[in-house]
Amino acid sequence: MTSPQALPEIQLQGRKVLVTGAARGLGESFARALVAAGAQVVLADVLHERGRAVAAELGPQAHYIPMDLMDAVAIRAGVAAAAQAMSGLDGLINNAAITNSGGKNMDQLTADTWDQVMDVNVRGTWLVTVAATPFLAASGSGRVVNIASDTALWGAPRLMAYVASKGAVIAMTRGMARELGAHGITVNAIAPGLTLVEATQYVPEDRHAYYLQGRAVQRPQVPEDVNAAALFLLTRASGFITGQLLPVNGGFVMN
Repeated sequence: MTSPQALPEIQLQGRKVLVTGAARGLGESFARALVAAGAQVVLADVLHERGRAVAAELGPQAHYIPMDLMDAVAIRAGVAAAAQAMSGLDGLINNAAITNSGGKNMDQLTADTWDQVMDVNVRGTWLVTVAATPFLAASGSGRVVNIASDTALWGAPRLMAYVASKGAVIAMTRGMARELGAHGITVNAIAPGLTLVEATQYVPEDRHAYYLQGRAVQRPQVPEDVNAAALFLLTRASGFITGQLLPVNGGFVMN
């Protein structure tokens, strides 16, 4: 079993990036990698104390802004505040998401649970991107990275609302890419596998073992495994890649 390798050198000096759901987990890892690569970053989240603490730890290149993806007004205000804090916006990582449906068969889900997952994961991703579009267009090299999930590629059972929402994010990525390309904005999606973060602590051990055994690279997946892909898609060098889905899962699903 091999360990995660150190990030290759990806330079993002001067780039200004908003990351949703950045107070912990994958979002926090993205924020830390962005700052290390020289970018400015705004961490947006509903976990106010944690978000402020991470931003303070990251130093003057990082800012925290509250953002509730269930609230359309708060989304518009938060994106505008992020652009103001950094004097512009070059990149957006739509990372924030909820599960809420884990461990239940689809006939055990309530409509309220379904709607909440869709509101945050799909509607929220759409609304954040809409609010960010004018700022990304003004950048001249705007980049959007939507965080999907490989569960939508293999149809993970007992996770129906989440799987459906991430399938919608993948489809929406392609539609966004078509609409925003004329503005010089690229839109791509990353589909991570089961990653060791707080949000996956509830996942049963047999599911972790299933992933581990099914990967071509047979080791646990950690947040740092996804960073390089996300950072590359935020660079100016990725400007002719758009509407694409990149699974980052050690070869569990091969696209």
